Amino acid sequence: MRLVIVSPLQIVVDEPNIASLRAEDASGSFGILPGHTDFLTSLTVSVVRWRNRDGKRHFCAVRSGVLTVSDGTTVSIATREAVPGDDLDTLDTIVIERFRSELAVERTQNVEAIRLHLDMIRRLVARAKGRPHAGPEGMG
Repeated sequence: MRLVIVSPLQIVVDEPNIASLRAEDASGSFGILPGHTDFLTSLTVSVVRWRNRDGKRHFCAVRSGVLTVSDGTTVSIATREAVPGDDLDTLDTIVIERFRSELAVERTQNVEAIRLHLDMIRRLVARAKGRPHAGPEGMG
């Protein structure tokens, strides 16, 4: 099988001869072998593992993403960020924690952006109805 892992900026992995692959989605860890049926899933922040036909293991930390299997011959992963490596301990402890921290910061920023949008909508509705609106800081 062929494995291709891409991020928005680059092709991170392009391996033409993989024998097996393990990845993780919301339901847990799963494996893919040559001849696998067509498949589509959303990956979690995790480490994708694969073995070449010569038996050598490889790893790539992914910051979520989408995995597809096509014709049982190609596994493609599109992800926001990917870090390949041959040392599982380094990927697991350093990179995955960094990805998870960045994801938590993004979630917090998204919540704050939604709060700002909702406050602006409240102000617009109040102004359209001719009423002053006091914002979170008591400003009208």
